[in-house]
Amino acid sequence: MKNLVLNSVVAACCILPPYLTSPGRAQENDWGCEVILCLSNPGGPTQFAECRPPIQKLWRELAEGHSFPTCSGATFHSSAPGYEPYYCETGYRLKSDYGPRGQETTCVSTALQPVGDAFCPHVGDGYNFSDGSVQSPRWQLLDGRRQCMGYPTARPNVRSQ
Repeated sequence: MKNLVLNSVVAACCILPPYLTSPGRAQENDWGCEVILCLSNPGGPTQFAECRPPIQKLWRELAEGHSFPTCSGATFHSSAPGYEPYYCETGYRLKSDYGPRGQETTCVSTALQPVGDAFCPHVGDGYNFSDGSVQSPRWQLLDGRRQCMGYPTARPNVRSQ
């Protein structure tokens, strides 16, 4: 009798979990995962009939100004929905950070460039002028002479709505 009860409990523990954890049908929050799966198809997002409704809904949602859907699975998380209202000129990358005034967004040069000597520290004086207009300033030898180099920053451009 004891073995029968023990075997029944073990069988229930092995058989029931998949039924308790697997939803019987797709839920609305699976739409983002369907979209990502369909968009990742090399044959095109609407190659398969099952992908047409989610992709058509995606086009409608984006046309109305809604953000891209998210997908969160057991081991996968898509990026958070959002819209970046800023962009940078060629040769600069967008950088966002939280500073004393909240979120601050700036454009930072992708290439090291010569900058004014005031931005580089002088040996022994411990003073380093920094107003945020140059990142990572340093002294380097350039054509046989010492040159202050850094990554200049610029104000980002604002996208039209």
